[in-house]
Amino acid sequence: MSVHLVGGGWPENSTGAAFRAFVEEATGRAKDQGVLGAPRIAVVVVRDGDELEHAAALVAEAAHTGLIDERVVALPEGGRAEPGILADADGILVGGGLTPAYLDALAPLFEEIRTRVQEGVPYLGFSAGAMIAPERAIIGGWRIGGVPVSPEEAGEELDEVTVVNGIGLLDVTVEVHTAQWGTLSRLVAATSAGLTDGGIAIDESTALIVGSNGVRVAGAGNVWRVAPDERGVIVDVLAAG
Repeated sequence: MSVHLVGGGWPENSTGAAFRAFVEEATGRAKDQGVLGAPRIAVVVVRDGDELEHAAALVAEAAHTGLIDERVVALPEGGRAEPGILADADGILVGGGLTPAYLDALAPLFEEIRTRVQEGVPYLGFSAGAMIAPERAIIGGWRIGGVPVSPEEAGEELDEVTVVNGIGLLDVTVEVHTAQWGTLSRLVAATSAGLTDGGIAIDESTALIVGSNGVRVAGAGNVWRVAPDERGVIVDVLAAG
């Protein structure tokens, strides 16, 4: 099983590097299951009026690696997913948008997603889909105790930094759009305040891949690792390679 966390972003002249390992893994899974043809990818998006356009952009990124059989689940903000929609998926791709809306919409699928991933189905979370993947998820906010810790524009319509239970696919909190939106400071501040035990912050067009063979980074940017320390908070960088 592998969990692929992409920090968002639509690079110019993209080759789909951040999606490549996910599609390859889904393709292998499909072959192992005796599927004839392209892997069946459940593409789940929660948006405010542009669900199909966002799903098409995700499919285009994935299709750089090879043919896929996309099964789009398009939900409006405020909608709720129906359990069972992932039953025949060879891969699960959850898109981006308003993170609290994704959390609410996908809550009925959390157990199903965990079960499918344990069965060997790869999961790719893009932006919001990456943020809700861990056990404890930052879903927005830009202040802690009323003090700004990151740009308000990245607050996801929340004021105070909010950490809640996520899907539970990994045990570290996830930030996205890191270098582009300045969200590293939110993760550092949340760790310092004890809201989370540290985590990872992923740049756009970059994937952190967590699987049975360890952890690696793919794509164009960096992954920033944040951990508490007796002296405060430690930050280091995992470069793509």
